[in-house]
Amino acid sequence: MKIKRIHADTIRQGIRRVREEIGPEAVILSTRERGQGVEVIAAMDFDEDSLREQADRDDRRMSSSTRRTSGSAADTEATSGTADFTEMLRRARQQSGVGAPEPGRRQRIDVHVDDPLTEDDLNSGSAESAAVTELRRGPERTERPDEVAGRDDESVEAMRSELKVLRTLFENQLSMMEWQQQGKSHPGRTTLLRQLTEIGFGPDVCRQLANRVDEKLEPELALRHALHTVKRHLPVKEDDLLDRGGVVALVGPTGVGKTTTVAKLAAQFALRHGRRKVALVSTDNVRIGAQDQLRNFARILGVTVQTANSAEELETVLADLSDKRLVLVDTAGVSQRDMRLAEQFTTLKGVGDRIRSYLVLSANTQLAALNATVKSYGGVAPSGCILTKTDDAASLGAALTVLLRHRLPVSFLGNGQRVPEDLMPADAGRLVQDALKLVEEYGQEVDDEQMAVTFSVGGSH
Repeated sequence: MKIKRIHADTIRQGIRRVREEIGPEAVILSTRERGQGVEVIAAMDFDEDSLREQADRDDRRMSSSTRRTSGSAADTEATSGTADFTEMLRRARQQSGVGAPEPGRRQRIDVHVDDPLTEDDLNSGSAESAAVTELRRGPERTERPDEVAGRDDESVEAMRSELKVLRTLFENQLSMMEWQQQGKSHPGRTTLLRQLTEIGFGPDVCRQLANRVDEKLEPELALRHALHTVKRHLPVKEDDLLDRGGVVALVGPTGVGKTTTVAKLAAQFALRHGRRKVALVSTDNVRIGAQDQLRNFARILGVTVQTANSAEELETVLADLSDKRLVLVDTAGVSQRDMRLAEQFTTLKGVGDRIRSYLVLSANTQLAALNATVKSYGGVAPSGCILTKTDDAASLGAALTVLLRHRLPVSFLGNGQRVPEDLMPADAGRLVQDALKLVEEYGQEVDDEQMAVTFSVGGSH
């Protein structure tokens, strides 16, 4: 690991120089003030290959030394063990009164199998057996190089994990320092960013709105200016669907209220132009009971209902319903990660330009999920969207962020389960006012740490 000391005017410049001169993988060890600037001490990450090669060389050198030492020790131990063994036999003979055999004279050994063994016999045998075992014992086992290398890999990985944790902690601390500095230098801007974040707007929208407002304004007036900007730029479509009619398909993920919205649109159109001018079509063969639900709505409303399970069937059904002024197609709820989404696109495109698609979004869905849904359903080129469950949402900031970010026009708002009352044309002013009321009602607060990580100068969010 190589350590380098860098001097700079500010901490941010020091961090930038570390990344430029050492690299993005550098680890910052410490920072301190030096005169009119700061001193940053940084280190390069470990070279795992070099460390592993050095460990292998050390292990081979250690293994060679161990074998030489073990060999010498074994020879010495064998000689010493033989001498001890001979001495032990001599003492055993002296204790039993048996002298050493005379040269050239055969000794008679009386052995009887039935003779009982005495305790001295057992102790003598144990001593001799232990001596033999000691002689036969080889040198102690040495570790293989791959075992040592495996432990080295684990150590390097542990070090790398610790360094990443330290880097994250340092970056968070740096972000907090920068956020506090922004609060001192630009109090109006930081206050507005916090207010917009509490409403639920995404970081990119918060920044854009704050850039359009004079930071010298009072907080309440600054927020009012920002929300007025949202109202002016929010894409709202004054749709003539309930007057002109046509073939309309509602698409979107499961659980957003497509079938209920179909029933609301059909009921409102029937009240204006008569029930004989409306027809419903279900292509939902995925969810159990989905077609039965639509049939129940059609029976209550007194309108025609048919089903289609493929592009060919849908083409035939639409031809049969050509005398209808409004045909509403209820599609299956498919997640943005579901492979069947492509099949649904194929079915709708197979009908041609006659059909208009509306993306149904739930207002109580998180920002990331809403964003992913809009991107996934871009393949059907929706004419607009219908925002449902506004009465169930604790925040409307995420939905407004997606509409602004993707320039997706909203046509209708669903704010309840009643058919047909709880469906109304979209109104930008009402959406913004409802978003502000929800913040006052639920009191969503954002802590300084989240604000620092999101809106620091070097933040990536």
